[in-house]
Amino acid sequence: MTKRSILLGLFCAAAICGFTYFNDAILRQSLFVGNHMPIAVYGPLLVFLLTVNPLLAFLTRKMGTAWKWLKPLSAAELSVVIALSLASCCVPYSSLLRLLSNLVILPHHYVRTEASWRWADADGPSGSVLDYLPSEMKPTLDMPGTDPLDGFVQGLRVGDAGIGVSDVPWTAWIRPLGFWLPLFVVLSIALVGLALAVHKQWSDHEHLPYPVVKFTAALLPRAGEACSPIFKNRLFWVGTIGVVLFHTNNYLYEWYPEYLIRIPRIFNFTPLARLSPTFLKGGGWSLFFPKIYFSFIAIAFLLATDVSLAVGLGPFIFRYIGGIMVGYGIPMGSGTRFAPRIDRGIVFGGYVGMFLSILYTGRHYYLNLVRRCLGRKSGDEIPEGAVWGLRVFVVGMLVFVIDLCLVGLDWQLAVLYAGFTIVICLVMGRIIAETGLFFIAPYLYPCVLIYSILGDRAIGPQALMIMFMITCAFLIDPRETLMPYVVNGVKLVDDCEGKTGRTAILSVLAIILGLCVATPLTLYFQYDRGVNWNDGWASRMVPKFSAEEIVRVRQRLMAQDVLEESETTTGWARFAAPTPDRRSTIAFLAGLGGVIVFALGRLRFAKWPLHPVIFLVWGGWAGYQTAWPFLIGCGLKLATTKYGGIAAYQRVKPLMFGLIAGDMLSGLGITIFGLIYHMVTGELPTPYRVLLG
Repeated sequence: MTKRSILLGLFCAAAICGFTYFNDAILRQSLFVGNHMPIAVYGPLLVFLLTVNPLLAFLTRKMGTAWKWLKPLSAAELSVVIALSLASCCVPYSSLLRLLSNLVILPHHYVRTEASWRWADADGPSGSVLDYLPSEMKPTLDMPGTDPLDGFVQGLRVGDAGIGVSDVPWTAWIRPLGFWLPLFVVLSIALVGLALAVHKQWSDHEHLPYPVVKFTAALLPRAGEACSPIFKNRLFWVGTIGVVLFHTNNYLYEWYPEYLIRIPRIFNFTPLARLSPTFLKGGGWSLFFPKIYFSFIAIAFLLATDVSLAVGLGPFIFRYIGGIMVGYGIPMGSGTRFAPRIDRGIVFGGYVGMFLSILYTGRHYYLNLVRRCLGRKSGDEIPEGAVWGLRVFVVGMLVFVIDLCLVGLDWQLAVLYAGFTIVICLVMGRIIAETGLFFIAPYLYPCVLIYSILGDRAIGPQALMIMFMITCAFLIDPRETLMPYVVNGVKLVDDCEGKTGRTAILSVLAIILGLCVATPLTLYFQYDRGVNWNDGWASRMVPKFSAEEIVRVRQRLMAQDVLEESETTTGWARFAAPTPDRRSTIAFLAGLGGVIVFALGRLRFAKWPLHPVIFLVWGGWAGYQTAWPFLIGCGLKLATTKYGGIAAYQRVKPLMFGLIAGDMLSGLGITIFGLIYHMVTGELPTPYRVLLG
């Protein structure tokens, strides 16, 4: 770890956080981050390794060792840069700032247009659903001389000239940002500590494959060299150039459809649908339109067969089960975003089952880690970084719980919410370490599990509103959640013989720097141009989720004549008479049991066919999109090893790395072209998506 690697890593973090909102919301190009293998990190990394590092080696040879800072960056230095860049990716868009400002202020706009959000008693208007929000979550709207709400909704720009920095009503945001941003930082610190705590068990004891890290490490230079040997491999360049040409042709087709022919990427298998009406009843239509993603094919090739098959077959099995249940009049996906549902319940049960499996598999290590954390001796060697990581995690989550209590949540609910949040984040980190599935979108929410177990009468509208809002801010769209980034970053630094503890501290610094850069820029662009109404998810859906569910809860409690009782119930009294949702609870237990059975089967039987990850990824849009690529990658691996053996598999691996590199270079090239086009013409570029996001 050197000063230049730290400075370069922090610079990259600031650049990612500074450019992402402009690229995604204003230029409307492919998401600059968008998943847990972001083009924003791996595209520039490839360009640097192919151009800058060889140039630095050339200059070093010409000038000698006088200017040591000019020497090529080593693998250890680059691993630090990558780790800091990855950590910052949780800040600028989907996991936080794409939604946070909209979530804070747009409900105050919708309360003026949604009649059901307001209610009246015999004497006239008596309030709205926003009265359930604590003041810490609300912006200051009654400001003299300016209207923070209408300025945000409509934009303050007049003509083509942008607004000044002072035109943004910054003071309106001091109170809500003073709550949300520290809460996010505290949770991030806790997750970084947790990643350090589990790293040795996952990496050294369980030998998880970390496919994304394998690809990254293959690109980094060996000791004393400026370039990786993989750049001299012909198959690597066959894969890279082939994918770049594929995307270049299809991107140019979007501009000039009259001159070019699009290479098919989406295929239509709907004629096969008539073979299984049950499958269609379960919502399997989307699986008859497979789309090719080269990076997922390559990742699947690098995995054990049972893992690839679990990811690939899971959505097909899930939809077939769904069709059977529809036949009995039990639809799995019925319900609103925050209502208890069967499909979400079974996946959440799988997450809890995997969490228990993680604890069971590493029980000896974790018990010794806890002993060391408490200052006692342990039988096994525990890294000092893991000990401090666990301590930081415990303190961070304690502060997180206290913050939730300060805004009105009972400590019992706050502890439950924090616990389920950790389950989701830790298991997402486990998924990427074990499968390399870098697009994870489970759409699981701690508030919904608590809601489905205790019932709305026990929790009450205000506590539900607080939990719904926190979920919307941090977990509603988990495609860029912090934990998988840190898990991969710590593993990469460790493999490159770097200092994981210091890297973890710097990762937190990168997150804070990213917030300092991205938050004011995001607010400036939003007040300059107004809300990005083209992003319906962030502008018209997420800001309504909490209030709409609370309206339904309130109306249901009023109809049962228990609204006042639910609003006055506190503490342990909430647990005295729970009213769990029967269907979602049964689904939860089924998912939990399925993971435990599959995990035990995999431990006891060498030829167990499917990995328990099937219960974590088989539902939802991400599963539909990745199923076919994983099946293709698995098929390629089986064919390669059957007809060529392990030697052929090793020879083909550089080709797979090339497929990933081609996606990354294509995505970066298209992003740069779109930016230049906008700067020259002032018009928006034609969108084209290389990866899921």
